[in-house]
Amino acid sequence: MKKLLAASIFALALLFLAACGSGGSEETSGDGGSDNGSEGSSGDSKLAELQEAGTVTIGFANEEPYGYQGEDGELKGAAVDIATAVFAELGVDNVEGQLSDYGQLIPGVKAGKFDVITSGMAIKPDRCENVDFGEPEMTYGEGLIVQKGNPMDLHSYKDIAEKDATVSIMSGATEVDFVQQEGVSEDQIQKASDIPATFSAVESGRADATTGTEMTVKMALESAGNDKLEFVEDFEQPDIEGIPSYGAAAFHPDNDELREAYNEELQKLIDDGTVAELLEKNGFSAEGNAPPADLTTEQICNGEAW
Repeated sequence: MKKLLAASIFALALLFLAACGSGGSEETSGDGGSDNGSEGSSGDSKLAELQEAGTVTIGFANEEPYGYQGEDGELKGAAVDIATAVFAELGVDNVEGQLSDYGQLIPGVKAGKFDVITSGMAIKPDRCENVDFGEPEMTYGEGLIVQKGNPMDLHSYKDIAEKDATVSIMSGATEVDFVQQEGVSEDQIQKASDIPATFSAVESGRADATTGTEMTVKMALESAGNDKLEFVEDFEQPDIEGIPSYGAAAFHPDNDELREAYNEELQKLIDDGTVAELLEKNGFSAEGNAPPADLTTEQICNGEAW
């Protein structure tokens, strides 16, 4: 009887240990409890999952000409076109876009809401701590929008600081940090959900200016046809770390295989001129907006690019 009892206790102990071991994968899952790491539920890599499904979910913010939703509902923009071309080379032909506020793109990919985010997002050292960027795909500077006639005579971020002007900036955009580096105080900055909201703030007089990447604000103003605002043609680019910006796709930190495969195909498309064509198609200059050939994401993340 004692031997039978001991055997039963030993069997129960084994069952208990096995049950404890089965929960380990949940403890190591991605941010927000999402299992968006390199291994999927079937044990396949994220890359293999996407190739099997034939579909990739891309997170983007409405920021023309990088990534935006056209009037026909179609996903458009230079960053989106580049990502679509790369994933096609990887055997993933269907791209599903999910529109998000710019400030929610990084949290979204970390939580598994998106497989990749691509909105011309600038590679920045602090962002490199939260997501893994692919290699740089484009480079760009900054632009400034003011009321018609430029009543406060603003031509630089330093002008905004010195003249105590207010500036409306899209939440999560790098420009929030850029203007502060040039002396603009927090109480001079108004954050908005998107580019149209920043334009509205300037037009109504709630803000004196808005800023964003040069191509974004210039093309957005042209599209809006708003004759109450103007693009500052002689804007002085600030000489600070982070400018010019280098845009790239970004991935969950656990998806190394996916990112590396993306980089490999991206380089092929750079070498054969496809990326240059896609930049020009979206209003960029193939030469002026192409990053230096020898510049790497690692250098940018380490602050060596400026």
